[in-house]
Amino acid sequence: MQLARPVSNVIFDLDGVLLDTERLYTEATQQIVGRYGKRFDWSIKVNMMGRASIDSARYLVNRLVLPISAESYLEQREVILSRLFPNCEPMPGAIELVRALHACSVPLAVASSTKRSMFELKIERHRAWFSLFDTIVLADDSRLKAAKPAPDIFLIAASDLNAEPSRCLVVEDSPAGVAAGKAAGMQVLAVPYPGMDPELLRRADIVIDSLTQLTPRELGFMDS
Repeated sequence: MQLARPVSNVIFDLDGVLLDTERLYTEATQQIVGRYGKRFDWSIKVNMMGRASIDSARYLVNRLVLPISAESYLEQREVILSRLFPNCEPMPGAIELVRALHACSVPLAVASSTKRSMFELKIERHRAWFSLFDTIVLADDSRLKAAKPAPDIFLIAASDLNAEPSRCLVVEDSPAGVAAGKAAGMQVLAVPYPGMDPELLRRADIVIDSLTQLTPRELGFMDS
């Protein structure tokens, strides 16, 4: 694995990259659409991942012709997810990689399309290693004007890290996130969520199967 140019900062997406929440989103959504005899699968999910919640909700409602509004879907989903998120687990290799990069004094950020209240539920059991991030930028950040696939969230994270975008590496699992990272002028490493077609992430500079395959040295950082 070889990056085209050196990086000095790493910006992680949250869902499906650091925490195994994507399956919880799937579970909650299927509960809702199942009430109307509909099925939620990857052909739909892949077009929702990484985007602003309301944009994803509108897409879902239109695609499945649901007899509810996007806002109603989000309200119902939030009730279900509020029960599920506190029990979410880390993605394989996530804790080890974050700790290893921190030990190498690499500035780290999270840039996620989740809102603060949901983020707090997700990290309820993971606050120790999330404290290693230098900045966390979320969907309801007042500075954010446009959601992924726009580059805004990654540019804000880079600014918080006092980093040039060209020196940042984005770690993502969604087509929208990959597009946002590239639009920000950053290199992008993609980790497809299990079940996703890796071809959907072909715009990324590098695609790997799991964070367990990654070490700071492979990213150009010396191990401590």
